[in-house]
Amino acid sequence: MFLSLIYKRVILVCKLTAIFVMKKTFSIISLGCPRNLVDSERLVSEFAKKGYRFQEGVPGADTVIINTCTFIEDAKKESIEAILDAIDLKNRGKAGKIIVAGCLSQRYKNELTKEFKEVDEFRGVMEFNNQSDTVCRRRRHTVSDWFAYIKISEGCANRCSYCVIPSIKGRYRSRSVESIKKEANELIDRGAREIILIGQDTSLYGVDIYNAGARHAVPLQKLLKELANISKDIWIRLLYLHPANLDRDVIKLIRDNRNMCRYIDLPIEHVNDNILRRMGRRIKKKGIISLIEYIRKELPGAAIRTSLIVGFPGETDKEFKELASFVKEMKFERLGVFKYSREEGTIAYDYKNQVPEKEKQTRFDEIMTLQQEISKDANEKFKGRNLKVLIEERSEDYYLGRTEYDAPDIDGLVYVKGKNLKIGSFVDVKITDTYEYDLIGKPCPTPCVAEGDTRCRTKVYSI
Repeated sequence: MFLSLIYKRVILVCKLTAIFVMKKTFSIISLGCPRNLVDSERLVSEFAKKGYRFQEGVPGADTVIINTCTFIEDAKKESIEAILDAIDLKNRGKAGKIIVAGCLSQRYKNELTKEFKEVDEFRGVMEFNNQSDTVCRRRRHTVSDWFAYIKISEGCANRCSYCVIPSIKGRYRSRSVESIKKEANELIDRGAREIILIGQDTSLYGVDIYNAGARHAVPLQKLLKELANISKDIWIRLLYLHPANLDRDVIKLIRDNRNMCRYIDLPIEHVNDNILRRMGRRIKKKGIISLIEYIRKELPGAAIRTSLIVGFPGETDKEFKELASFVKEMKFERLGVFKYSREEGTIAYDYKNQVPEKEKQTRFDEIMTLQQEISKDANEKFKGRNLKVLIEERSEDYYLGRTEYDAPDIDGLVYVKGKNLKIGSFVDVKITDTYEYDLIGKPCPTPCVAEGDTRCRTKVYSI
């Protein structure tokens, strides 16, 4: 679904700009996270300006671009498989030039050059600095007409022992508030209803260019205030907030601006103090609990999404059980789990007592089973309530949308039974049924008296 949305959007863009009359064609495969997707959109813009026409699907393309990921072992395997598939098509005369870009090329360029002679060009990660702001703004937004990612920073200032990102992406670099605000305005003018701010660690935004101090990202508050004032009829979502760096005033700012999603993306990775120390996370269990309690006090009803790593080197049964108990106790509304991936060039690569893959999988399955029940219970609390939903797609029997508690592609959907709903509009929906991850509802028939009223209302938020 993710790539098909890219294809549909790019085809539309190409038609609108008359690129379709050019002879040369290109196709792009975008792998990995939304940060990679932003780079892919910039590549689309680059090739369109060169006179290439985008085509859906790789077979027959004059140029095939593969934007790769190398964060964990599974991502590397996916990237390699995509390269091999493209090479196979090229060898059969069904594809032309192959360009491999992104993190895998940045990390393993010498090895890849020797191994894959059929690849015509290897590119690393794209340049990112304040001089590239114009390029950032001009990239073609390909995933959706209704939401768009804005990369506010690149690189990383954290030194987690398991992570290769700092060695690939380099030091932490922020864009200026002015350039981000300008891009947001342009996106909203094009019809975007949701702006999603991303970076390797958005909680540190601006520390490098606004003299904010190493761990107090006051500039993030300034940025959010500026964006919140652009329009009250949009959503602003913030992803990737490191718990050790998150300033609590950011939570207050989200509380005081209703167009900011009550959605806190807070990857804690673990809760055992020994594991946290060996991970290089710079926060202890007590600090994590305190932060979560503060969020739930200031933002009652907000969705907290976290991510966890199981099977970190030396993780004992006792330490894992502590993590599982914490998940039961905290009842995160949204949660993802990764099995530890041993990556060359990281500090943890040389740690002793590596956990067997079979045990990692067992621990992964246990946490996911726990979270399935937690998520089901969390969703049941929405039954009978009315929620603001961004309508994004029409299926055969339903409209598909999301609440402010759900980020695109990683969280659940709302299946709305209704007629004549406008794609790209906000609609108040009464939730009639719930599942582990998704909701079902119908447009509300009567107006609410005030925010928080559980009665329905027929209100469509216009574009």
